[in-house]
Amino acid sequence: MKFVDEYRDGKTAQKYVEAIARITTKPWTIMEICGGQTHSIVKYGIDKLLPKDITLIHGPGCPVCVTPVELIDKAIALASQPNIILASFGDMLRVPGTKEDLLSTKAAGGDVRIVYSPVDCLKLAKENPHKQVVFFAVGFETTAPATAMAVYQAQQQGLDNFSMLVSHVLVPPAMEAILSSPNCKVQGFLAAGHVCTVMGYSQYEPIAPKYNVPIVVTGFEPVDILQGIYMCVRQLESGKTEVENQYIRSVSKEGNQTAQELIKEVFEISPRCWRGIGEIPGSGLVLRQKYIKFDALVRFRLELIQVRSLLSTECISGEIMQGLKKPHNCPAFGTRCTPERPLGAPMVSSEGACAAYYRYRQQTQQLATS
Repeated sequence: MKFVDEYRDGKTAQKYVEAIARITTKPWTIMEICGGQTHSIVKYGIDKLLPKDITLIHGPGCPVCVTPVELIDKAIALASQPNIILASFGDMLRVPGTKEDLLSTKAAGGDVRIVYSPVDCLKLAKENPHKQVVFFAVGFETTAPATAMAVYQAQQQGLDNFSMLVSHVLVPPAMEAILSSPNCKVQGFLAAGHVCTVMGYSQYEPIAPKYNVPIVVTGFEPVDILQGIYMCVRQLESGKTEVENQYIRSVSKEGNQTAQELIKEVFEISPRCWRGIGEIPGSGLVLRQKYIKFDALVRFRLELIQVRSLLSTECISGEIMQGLKKPHNCPAFGTRCTPERPLGAPMVSSEGACAAYYRYRQQTQQLATS
């Protein structure tokens, strides 16, 4: 398939592996931000092909994984009400809340729907005028324009039975939070190509020199990732700390300005709590006052719901998402924590690091420990 097969070409990939080996003279630790990149790295064994001095660690680039348990519990509380249809993307249904998940709520009779776009919820609202339709909006900057469009159209169409439980998060503040940690291991970043397709990459330019780290905007196929690693190592070896764009076929410095304007029209920046990490200033999006009637937190007074976390203390997902540990370092991995019975969100999501290791590395890990 054109524009895919050439980025999975084994010979090209091997050339980049050899090129990385030639320029590597010191140990370097590089973090890929996006969970999609993590899955490609693990699926294709990219980390196994690299020189032993290059270590890849996985970042918090899974929006489902970083959605706080408090919001999941509030979504469950909404879905449990007989007059409410709660809609979200499929990954969210298995993410554990304090006591249960949305799939369990659905099994108990809650009206929980899977949608592929936030705009689908507008049709649901029109078809069910006597019910309230709530979209559980989760994602990075990549999905924020579609969420903003749904709110904008609901305003234009005068829909009174539609609202959103918003949990959108922003990547650059999370990178700064990781880099500011005294335990930070990151020396270079592979930035998420799809986020930069929307937002561009100028927002990363102050971060690179401030924290003395190169940042390479990178795609998701094996050759993309290997080229991104090569560009990052080249900078590290030469002492440079710049922002480079590997994903030039999709990303421009300015990004999609129409999408950015739509986001600014509907949302404003706020602090946001990240599951397993804590609150990061300026890392979330909330609805502007102009659109506040579409905020499910306000409409249903969900701020009154208090959560006392009873989640497993055995789960180390926070450390995994900060790049401090890897999934196989968790004693529960693949035994007490599986996709069928997850202790934490990274084992559920299609972008979660634990799910990637379980799917592609579980047998290898079992053989290594047997």
